[in-house]
Amino acid sequence: MPKPTASRSTTPRGSVRTAAAGLVVIHAILAIATCGTGCARPARADTPAVEEPVPETPAPEPPRPDRHPELKRLSTTEDVWIDVEEKQVVVGGRVSLDKGPIEVFACPERTKEHEAVVATRSTARLVHAALLAIGLEPGRPVSFDPAYVAARGPVVKITMRWTDATGRVRECPAQEWIRDTTTEKPLQADWVFAGSMFWRDPSDGTDYYQADGGDLICVSNFPTATLDLPIESSQSNDALMFEVFAGVVPPRGTEVEMILSAAPQAGRPATDR
Repeated sequence: MPKPTASRSTTPRGSVRTAAAGLVVIHAILAIATCGTGCARPARADTPAVEEPVPETPAPEPPRPDRHPELKRLSTTEDVWIDVEEKQVVVGGRVSLDKGPIEVFACPERTKEHEAVVATRSTARLVHAALLAIGLEPGRPVSFDPAYVAARGPVVKITMRWTDATGRVRECPAQEWIRDTTTEKPLQADWVFAGSMFWRDPSDGTDYYQADGGDLICVSNFPTATLDLPIESSQSNDALMFEVFAGVVPPRGTEVEMILSAAPQAGRPATDR
C-alpha cells in the first residue's frame, strides 16, 4: 500500500518530488507497477547470510475480461485502455457514492470510496502513464507554502459513460455529476493534469506514487492529486465545496467508464506550465 499521502499542512518524511514528464516518469511508473509495493533490498556485502523462512508468494490477481479488444489495454488486471487514433484514455470503475459531500471524484478501489463518486479498477499511476502515452505532460501540483498556488497542467476533458436501467448507453461530462454547494449548480471548472508526486521511503529507497492512496481525480486540492481543480477548494470537512449531484449520478454499484482526453485549448491560464 502507498505510504500516507501529503496534505496541505503535513509532508511525509523522506524524499518528495513531483512526477516529471517524459521517459523518466514512464519508466518509474511502470517499474512500480511491475514491482508492486516495493522490490526487495539487496543484502549488504558485509552482512552475514541468515536463513529466514521464505514467505508465501501471494496468488497473482486473475486477469479481468477485456471489454475493449479494439483498444490498447495497458494491464490484464486493471481496466485502462488507450484509443490511439482518438487519443483517449478509457478507465473502468463503478459508482461508489450517489449522494453526500466529496473530496475526490475518482479514486482507485479500496482507497477513498467513502468520499469519492467513482472507484476505478486501476491504480492512479497507470492512468498517469496512459495520459503520458496520449501526449499529455504533467504540470505541477497545488502548493500552500508560503501561499496558495493552484495546480497547473494541461486541461483534461472527462466524459462519463454508463448503461442506464432501460439499457440505454448514456454519456455526459463528469462535471454534471458534481454539485457546487454554493451555487447549487454543476461544477464549472475543468481538471488539470497536475501529476501528483513520488515519495521515497528513506528506510529502503522504495518509490511510491502518492495518488495511489486515493487522489486520482480530486475536487478538494491535494498536492498528491493526479488530476486536480485549478481553483482553491478546501479539504476541510466543514468547508467542502462539492457534493454528489444526487438524482443525476446513477445508483451505487453502477458500472461506469471515464473517457479522458486533452481538452480543446482556449487560452486558459491552467494550461500554462
